[in-house]
Amino acid sequence: MKLDSLQKLFISELRDLYHAEQQLVKALPKMAKGATSSDLKEAFQTHLKQTEQHVDRLEEVFQLLDEKPVAKVCRAMQGLIEEGAEILEEEGEASVLDAALIVAAQKVEHYEIAGYGSVRTFAELLGQDQAAELLQETLDEESQANDLLNKLAMEVVNPEALIEGELSGAKSES
Repeated sequence: MKLDSLQKLFISELRDLYHAEQQLVKALPKMAKGATSSDLKEAFQTHLKQTEQHVDRLEEVFQLLDEKPVAKVCRAMQGLIEEGAEILEEEGEASVLDAALIVAAQKVEHYEIAGYGSVRTFAELLGQDQAAELLQETLDEESQANDLLNKLAMEVVNPEALIEGELSGAKSES
């Protein structure tokens, strides 16, 4: 597709997000399984349900635009998911690995927040008010997911990782 109009860019970016969300539907169960914190597992499982809704919402946006919901390979998300998969293969203290999963998940959320913010703005400029509302709904959910990850990191996982790391360091010194 030749990017010679904002409309074409809008559709191209929607296709990118569509593929990104489809990849996440496959990756989130693995992240939930790999997490040891019950709160983090629950956050990943909840976000999986939301992500499935994001796919449906994008399909609705495509329908509003009279476009087929066709995915465009999202290499950025492939890389972010690969980073998360590498964490799942690591050995180490459970809470430290959970902290690493949060880092990986927040990278994903920030990517999605940037993408959805952009396409929502395109929709508004193009007079696609219904599409803009649907995209804003997803953007809000992505922001809430990021906020929850921040909270889990600050209140639960990172303090546990700090303690486990200190205990592990003390064990290796003796």
